Amino acid sequence: MSLGPRADGGVLRRSIAAPGNPPPPQSPEDDDRKVRRREKNRVAAQRSRKKQTQKADRLHEEYEGLEQENAVLRREIGKLTEELRHLSEALKEHEKVCPLLLCPVNFVQVPRPDPVASCLPR
Repeated sequence: MSLGPRADGGVLRRSIAAPGNPPPPQSPEDDDRKVRRREKNRVAAQRSRKKQTQKADRLHEEYEGLEQENAVLRREIGKLTEELRHLSEALKEHEKVCPLLLCPVNFVQVPRPDPVASCLPR
């Protein structure tokens, strides 16, 4: 089966040996070409595997960095949640004794000169 002309003017031929039939004899040029092609393919495969490993390493490092950032953010959420709970409790306690909230002047819709001053203890 002819595959077409080569750059050096020859014709590249590929044959498929049937089971039980020995492959046709190869010239030393064909053997050299085969060896060079295999070596080139081996080097390309090594390069590809190395590139794939480097990409996997980068992704793993990114994953670990994101995991650490996630842990820091979760701790911050916990601290902020605790602070919110504490401030909410403090506000509830303050509302019980706040003179501004207890003063009846604050519930009147008529504007006063200084409603806060009238409710504060003297």
